[in-house]
Amino acid sequence: MLASIDNMKTVAQLCRTQQPLPGPLANWLAASLQSFLDQRSDSLNDAFGLRNARGGVPWRTEAMIRSRDAALRRLAAQHFAELSLSAKAERIRQLSLRYAASSWRFDRERDEMPASYRGQMHEHLWQAFKSGASMPLGVRQLRTVLNG
Repeated sequence: MLASIDNMKTVAQLCRTQQPLPGPLANWLAASLQSFLDQRSDSLNDAFGLRNARGGVPWRTEAMIRSRDAALRRLAAQHFAELSLSAKAERIRQLSLRYAASSWRFDRERDEMPASYRGQMHEHLWQAFKSGASMPLGVRQLRTVLNG
């Protein structure tokens, strides 16, 4: 499923910038659409290999959560490696609350991350918030995310 989502994002980006699709990506897109058109798939989701996770979590929500969690894990690994799991979670919670109350109010409208965030803690916070998944998280949920 993640490969299909990545493919769809790449197709969208290439179409937005009016660039040609590489052969393998064009073949994937054509095969997926043809599967739907030939009624071999019941829906476009099925044709593109997008299925809801167990428990009924929609695939879009699952993708957003995975993206958020990956950004939070990178933040912990790159900036708080020396701290215990609980201390990491608490520190990220504090940073998230502060970011939500200040910079995110302006950053939420941006399509691109501010260049000044590169290599900084804000890079990962921006990615986590921009994922579309719930943010900020509580300490207990952060511990679960960081432990995963």
